[in-house]
Amino acid sequence: MTEDCVLRCVLMLCCALLSANASNWLYLAKLSSVGSIRDEETCERLRGLIQRQVQICKRSVEVMDAVRRGAQLAIDECQFQFRNRRWNCSTLETMPVFGKVVTQGTREAAFVYAISAASVAFAVTRACSSGELEKCGCDHNVHGVSPEGFQWSGCSDNIAYGVAFSQSFVDVRERGKGQSSSRALMNLHNNEAGRKAILSHMRVECKCHGVSGSCEVKTCWKAMPPFRKVGNVIKEKFDGATEVEQRKMGSTKVLVPRNSQFKPHTDEDLVYLDPSPDFCDYDPRTPGLLGTVGRQCNRTSKAIDGCELMCCGRGFQTQEVEVVDRCSCKFHWCCYVKCKQCRKMVEMHTCR
Repeated sequence: MTEDCVLRCVLMLCCALLSANASNWLYLAKLSSVGSIRDEETCERLRGLIQRQVQICKRSVEVMDAVRRGAQLAIDECQFQFRNRRWNCSTLETMPVFGKVVTQGTREAAFVYAISAASVAFAVTRACSSGELEKCGCDHNVHGVSPEGFQWSGCSDNIAYGVAFSQSFVDVRERGKGQSSSRALMNLHNNEAGRKAILSHMRVECKCHGVSGSCEVKTCWKAMPPFRKVGNVIKEKFDGATEVEQRKMGSTKVLVPRNSQFKPHTDEDLVYLDPSPDFCDYDPRTPGLLGTVGRQCNRTSKAIDGCELMCCGRGFQTQEVEVVDRCSCKFHWCCYVKCKQCRKMVEMHTCR
């Protein structure tokens, strides 16, 4: 093997490793001890950021608290969407926060990248609308009278700013010089698909003005969907994700479906390169692969949350546990609800 070939292989390996660890910035969610990110010196101490992200932090330090909230939002939504699956987005105290699960080009990694890019766009946009940031505010490009006859007014969410910041901060590692590996292309595609899950579901909210709510005048503004809606959309894209491979078309490297009989994916679809492990067993060599021993399962379900699938055929054990619920709730004038605490025994099933 020639020296040039060796150097080229080393460069490709480095690029692949960089792209595989591009989600390290999610570690911001773990940095509660840092306090508010208010000065450039703090940017230097933030773990998980590459140098170009540190530079963005220094230039836009006021935005970084929103980015950190976005990191936590991504983790929380991942754990909600995958709560009934074998891999349930459990986090580690190390980087990457989801372990080696996201360093492989699986559909789980595709989801993590998409929800993370979306969460930054969402959190930064929300900070703009709330007046938290000097650099941005409401979207004043939405004004005048709509074709439907209502007046654009109020504070439309400045999603353009949030998306642009997400692109510059989240995508920076893959957009570096020489980052044309298949994994870099996969990450960039899924990042953009995550942001499009917000853009495609922007909604119009309105308020009526007039005597006794007669709605003589209606003012409206554009608002982002709830982030749970965004998570639901991306989860649906995860379920229908397309397995792809890299091909060269002219001078450009692109991702195409591995199976030529499948229709090409769209900009809003998720794509992945590698099949997922079964996530059944704990693997000490793969941080984040915790297995399903001890996980709760649904004895009557035939879906992935059912004991047969969740427990990977190992069987399950059943025990009676006492749970405390609110019951006999009554509304008292004015204005509170008072409930009793009721105890009952229920069966709980856990994987062997």
